[in-house]
Amino acid sequence: MKRPADRPVLITDAARSQDDQLRSRTRRYVLMMMVRAVCVVVFAVLITTRPPLLWLWLVLCGAGAVVIPWLAVILANDRPPKEKYRHFHKEKGTQPSLPTQPMPDGSAPPHKTIDAEP
Repeated sequence: MKRPADRPVLITDAARSQDDQLRSRTRRYVLMMMVRAVCVVVFAVLITTRPPLLWLWLVLCGAGAVVIPWLAVILANDRPPKEKYRHFHKEKGTQPSLPTQPMPDGSAPPHKTIDAEP
């Protein structure tokens, strides 16, 4: 079994691997669905026991049972945004522009057109 000291040290700005991202999103999804299952069980128990302020507890558990699956799916399908030109931004603090070279006569270069017909 590995001790925490045996873990590799992160020395790069590289993004997490796709497998790591998927694993963390899967764990988050399973945890949220477990909370939803608890909400559904508590909802059923509340109906049978009829505690004081029943309407408030039912609304809270019902909202949890409806909203949590929606959030779980949204968050499970969401991944961190890709960072283009990450190192360039850090150095200059501005977004890079695409390089353009003027034509010999000083005019702007023509746009590329792709024609599918022969």
